[in-house]
Amino acid sequence: MAEYTPMMRQYFEIKEKNKDSIVFYRLGDFYEMFLDDAIVASKELDLVLTGRDCGQTERAPMCGVPYHSAEGYISRLVQKGYKVSICEQVEDPATAKGLVKRDIVRKISKGTIIEDSMLEDGKNNFICSLYVNKNTAGICFCDMSTGEVSATECRGVSFINDIMNEISRFSPSEIVVSDEVYCSFLPVEELRQNYGMAITSVENKWFELKNTEDILKQHFDDVDTAGENNILSAVGALITFLHDTQKNSLEYINKINVYTSSNYMTLDANAKKNLEIIASLRSGDKKDSLLSVLDNTKTAMGSRLIKKWLVNPLLDVVAIRSRLNAVENLTDDIVSADRLADDLKDIYDIERIISRVSFGSANCRDLRALASVCSKLPSVKNNLMQLQSTMLKRIGAEIDILDDIFELIDSAIAENPPFSVREGGLIKAGFDERVDQLKELMSNSNQALADIERREKEATGIKTMKVGYNKVFGYYIEISKGQTSQAPEHYIRKQTLANCERYITEELKILEGEILSASDRCIALEYELFSGIRQIVADNAERFQRTAEALATADVLLSFAVASRKHNYVMPEVFDDDVINIMDGRHPVVEALLKDSIFVANDAYLDNGENRMAIITGPNMAGKSTYMKQVALIVLMAQCGCFVPAKMARIGICDKIFTRVGASDDLAGGKSTFMVEMTEVADILKNATKRSLLILDEIGRGTSTYDGMSIARAVLEYAADKHLLGAKTMFATHYHELTALENTIQGVKNYNIVVKKRGDDIIFIKKIVPGGADESYGVEVAKLAGLPDKVITRAKAILEELESMKPREYVEKADESDVQQFSFTSSINNEIIKELQCITPEVLTPIEALNILNGLVRKAKA
Repeated sequence: MAEYTPMMRQYFEIKEKNKDSIVFYRLGDFYEMFLDDAIVASKELDLVLTGRDCGQTERAPMCGVPYHSAEGYISRLVQKGYKVSICEQVEDPATAKGLVKRDIVRKISKGTIIEDSMLEDGKNNFICSLYVNKNTAGICFCDMSTGEVSATECRGVSFINDIMNEISRFSPSEIVVSDEVYCSFLPVEELRQNYGMAITSVENKWFELKNTEDILKQHFDDVDTAGENNILSAVGALITFLHDTQKNSLEYINKINVYTSSNYMTLDANAKKNLEIIASLRSGDKKDSLLSVLDNTKTAMGSRLIKKWLVNPLLDVVAIRSRLNAVENLTDDIVSADRLADDLKDIYDIERIISRVSFGSANCRDLRALASVCSKLPSVKNNLMQLQSTMLKRIGAEIDILDDIFELIDSAIAENPPFSVREGGLIKAGFDERVDQLKELMSNSNQALADIERREKEATGIKTMKVGYNKVFGYYIEISKGQTSQAPEHYIRKQTLANCERYITEELKILEGEILSASDRCIALEYELFSGIRQIVADNAERFQRTAEALATADVLLSFAVASRKHNYVMPEVFDDDVINIMDGRHPVVEALLKDSIFVANDAYLDNGENRMAIITGPNMAGKSTYMKQVALIVLMAQCGCFVPAKMARIGICDKIFTRVGASDDLAGGKSTFMVEMTEVADILKNATKRSLLILDEIGRGTSTYDGMSIARAVLEYAADKHLLGAKTMFATHYHELTALENTIQGVKNYNIVVKKRGDDIIFIKKIVPGGADESYGVEVAKLAGLPDKVITRAKAILEELESMKPREYVEKADESDVQQFSFTSSINNEIIKELQCITPEVLTPIEALNILNGLVRKAKA
C-alpha cells in the first residue's frame, strides 16, 4: 500500500490529537478540511466537496474556506454544536526545511468565543466548570470575552437543585465536567435540548485539588488556595481547560468573584421564565419582557449588566437603598442625567476590546476605539462626581481617565487604520523616525519612476512608453508592438503580451530593490511598533476593567432612572422584615403594552402573620395571573434597586421567588402536564423558606376534580402552616370550596376579581377585592373565546343540570370532641340514597364515577 504524502501524514498527526473537533488546516489563503471533517463541513456549511491527492489510490475528500472570511463559517459550526480547531503554520516558511511545521493554535467551542462577529453585544457568553464531591459541589462561570469569573459552592440536601439554579442564573453556553460527572450526574440531554448548552467532559485529574492549586497559584497573583476546596477544584479545572484550548496566557482573567446564596435572591428557571424577566413566553426574546421595559442602556457593557442585575436581585438592604438613592438622584436631576447619557452613548465595549487586546487578536481599529473612549472619560467622571448620590460619586471616583494610554495611542496609531495589521498604514507620521524615513523613500520612489519614464521617452523617442508594476514581474517598461524595434539594446525583455512587450533595465532593477525592500521593512517595523503598543495596553488591562465596571454600573442606574421617569414609577421603601404592602400596583410590561386603555391598578398586602396566604378566585381572563405576577415583579424590581410601578410600595426582603404558572408537558422526558406541575410544586415546597414569595396558579387542575382539589388544599395548608413553611403565598384557584379555609386556617385571606354580568355577557373589571368569587363564569368565557353557539347552549344546559344536584359537602376535619353519633338508617342510608338519586351517569367521566363509587362505599362501611 502506497504511503500518504508528507502533508497528509502531518494532518493525521494533528487530527489524532483533536478527534473531538473539526480541524481547519491552513494551506495558503485557505483553511482546508479533509476526510470525515470535510464531509461534515461540506454538509453543514453548504460547501462543494472536492478531493486532493494524498498518496493513495483514492483522493481524500476535501473542502475549504478563505482564511479572511473564516469567522462566519466557524460561527455556524460552533452554533450547531461542533468544536473547531485552528491549525496554522508555526514556523517561517522561508527558513523551514522541508514541510512547514503546523500545530493547533486555538480550539473554539460555544463557551470560548471572543470574536465580536460571533457574539451578541448585550449578552454574556459564559463557560461553566462543575465539580461534584458527594453531596457538595463547586461551580465556576467565566466569560472569556470580558474576563469575568464568578464561583460559588453548593452543599446540603438540596445541592443538586442549587446547582441547577446557578446554571439558570448564568445561562452558560458550555459546561465543562469530569468524565465521572458526565456519566453519572449531569442531566446532559436536558441541558443540550432545552437550553442549547454544549457539554464537554475532561479527565478527572483536571479537577484534583493537588493539580488545581498549582494552576491557580501560577495564574492568579493573590488567590487564597486555603479556601473552599470545591471552588478551587472548579476554578482550577476551568483555567486548565482554557489554557489547553486557547494556547494563551489569559492574563486579563485576573480576578475571581466568590459569592454565596446569601448575596442574591434565588430565581429558578421557572420563575425567570414565568415572570418573563429576560425573555417573553410568546416571542422567546427580549420583546415584551421586563428587560424590554427597563433597558435604556447606552453601552454594550450596561446592556449585559442590567440582565445580570434583573436575575440577581439583592438581599442586602443597605446595598439596595444605595442603588435606589442613586436612581432617585438621576430621576430628579434631569440635566445631569441627560449629560451623562450623551457621554455614555459613544462609549465602545471596552470590556471585550481589552480582552481581545490581552488575547493578542485586537487590531489598530480596536486601539483607536479605546482612545476614543479614553477621550470621553474625564467628562463622565466629572458629571458623576458632581451628583449628590454617594454611590454615583463612588462610581465616578473608580473611573480611571487613562490619559497616559490615550496619549500613547493617539500619538502612535493612524486615525483611520486598515483592518489588517500586516499591510502597513498603522503608524502616524512623526511617531517613529525610522518609519518616516522608509515612507519617505517609498513616496519619493514615485517621483524617481516618473523621472525614469521621462528620460527614457526622450532618449528613445517612444512617446507611448510607460513604467508599470505588478506583483509577479515587479517594475517594467512597457512598449507597444508597433514600436518594439526602437527599443535600445540594453533593454532586457521580461514579458511578451498580445499587443506589447515589457522590459527591464539595470537602473529600474536597482530602484525596484530599494522600493520593495523599503515597503517590506516599513510593514514589518509598523507591525512591531503596533505589537509593542498593544502589549502596553494589555499590561494595563485591570485599569480598563475597573473603569468598564464603573461605566456599566452608571449606565444601568441611569437606565432605571429613565424607565422610572418615563413610566411614572415610585421609589419603594425596602426593609429587612416580612411585610409587602403595595398601593395601586401595576404590571410593568402589560402597562407598557397598553395603547388605548388604562391599566387597572391594585393593592396587595402580605406578611408572615395574619396575611401570609392570599387565595384569589375569579374567572379565567379576569387578571388573576397578571395580578400575582405584578406583585412578584414589583418585589423583584425593588430588590434590584429600581423604582416600581405603584402609588406606594413598602417591600420586605424576599430571599426567593417561586412560580407555578401555566400548563406544559415534557414529552421527551415522558412527563405529562400534571406530572410536570407536581414536580415543580414539590421543588417549591422543598426549597422555599419563610422569607420566600410563592406564586401558585391553579394547582391540581391537571387531574380529576376531587384529586385536584385535595392536592390544592394540602399544598395550601402546607404553605400556610408556620411550623411547616409559612411563606408568603398568592394562590389562584377555581376550587371555590377552598375559600372556606379563610375561617379555619390562620393567615389565609380571600380575594376575588370583580366581574359584572349583563345577560349572557360578562365584563372584566380587573379590580381585586376581599372575599371569594361566587361563580367561575366558565361558559361565558368560552363564549368570549368564540366557541360555536351550539356548544355554548349545550354547556349551559349541562351546567344547569349539574347545579340542580346537591353539591357534595366539603367537610372540614373536626376535633374528636365534636364527633357526634349518627344512626346508620336515619343518616348514612338516607344520604346514600339521596346522592344516588342526584347522579346523572351519562355526564360522568370514568374517574369521577370511580371517585363517587369509592365515596359511597366508604359511607356504607361506616
